[in-house]
Amino acid sequence: MSTVALAAIAIFAITYALIATERVHRLTAALGGVAAMTVIGLVDADGAFFDHETGVDWNVIFLLFGMMVIVSVLKQTGLFEFLALWAAQASGGRPGRLMALLMLITAGLSPVLDNVTTVLLVAPVALSVTARLGLSPVPYLIALVFASNVGGMGTLIGDPPNIIIASRGGLSFNDFLVHALPITVILVAALVVLCLVLFRRELRVPGLQVRDDVTDLAPRAAIADGALLARCLVVLAVVMVAFGLHTVLHLDPSVVAMLGAGAMVAVSGSTPEEFLEEVEWVTLAFFMALFVLVGGLVEVGVIGDLGSWAAGALGERELLASSVLLFGSAVAGAFVDNIPYTAAMVPIVADMVAASPQTGAGSPLWWAFVFGADLGGNTTAVAAGANVVVLGIAAKAGHPISFWRFTKHGVVVTFATLVISWLYVWLRYFVFA
Repeated sequence: MSTVALAAIAIFAITYALIATERVHRLTAALGGVAAMTVIGLVDADGAFFDHETGVDWNVIFLLFGMMVIVSVLKQTGLFEFLALWAAQASGGRPGRLMALLMLITAGLSPVLDNVTTVLLVAPVALSVTARLGLSPVPYLIALVFASNVGGMGTLIGDPPNIIIASRGGLSFNDFLVHALPITVILVAALVVLCLVLFRRELRVPGLQVRDDVTDLAPRAAIADGALLARCLVVLAVVMVAFGLHTVLHLDPSVVAMLGAGAMVAVSGSTPEEFLEEVEWVTLAFFMALFVLVGGLVEVGVIGDLGSWAAGALGERELLASSVLLFGSAVAGAFVDNIPYTAAMVPIVADMVAASPQTGAGSPLWWAFVFGADLGGNTTAVAAGANVVVLGIAAKAGHPISFWRFTKHGVVVTFATLVISWLYVWLRYFVFA
């Protein structure tokens, strides 16, 4: 291994350690890592801003920005307050029931939207309803992240890695419905039970006066402007349909989000101060720095070499290869954001599929890769886009979630969901194939 490659690994490891230990702000650490990679010659303007393999994924950045603007405008209508009051009524004010309800809403929206968009819409609801009931929002926000990452696994558009894998593997929207959606439903049910167990102490708040009667909360009174809400919901519905049909329309999701943001601003008449209020600039900058950091490892061939070695070592042993892809992708995705990781690994997996007995959508290798990349996003606070976005929202709301507080629960959730997914792969593609 070259000196430059070793230096890149060392820079990435030190940067990640600083992010994990929170000795400095995560954005400061990430920008410092980018600066160090620039000094050793791995990062330049072309590579950082224009290279599809090693630079910033602007599709992700503008997708996030567009949806943040949409959320800002929707917030003005009182929609989130309405949903908060409705959730309080439906849950009867009981913490455990509220968590299960919010998780099911999130998991149900994530396959239709993408998981980042879903948490952008649901996280403000969780903050509002927990504030009304006198509960800490932290366990609810963490549970929402888990639900979004698991729920997003069910469709082609539910999670960014799915879009990348589908493009290279020739997998259709219907392929995901047939192969990924069944296990997603099983995992969501298991996840709700698991989260209620993991957060049981925090859901039993000493002295909490549970509201058995919340019928007087009047959710409809929270709507500030009914006409504005109607216009915004029409725009949102069009955006959601366009997300679902983006391959037919030949529009990237980022373009759909930006067009939707522009339309939302136009129908609302919002000022820049209003529609930029919910934009998480720190989160966007952190994403950009992460892409460049991982791009440095791609540039020196570290990620590619590991994948090539795995492909050669596993050969035609499909069950072993599927197991390694499932668990290996989750482990790697815990330390590297799953979007750039997936982009780096998908050509290697394509070669493995081509050399295996089963090819195309019927190959267990593709689905093991999908499950591992998506579920690994729950492991740490920086493993997936939804995680970073929710932690940014929590910090802005005055409820910071530390790296280790998220990770101690994320490791348990990831391990449990991976075991269930492995059983699914084994039974479906090897036992009953």
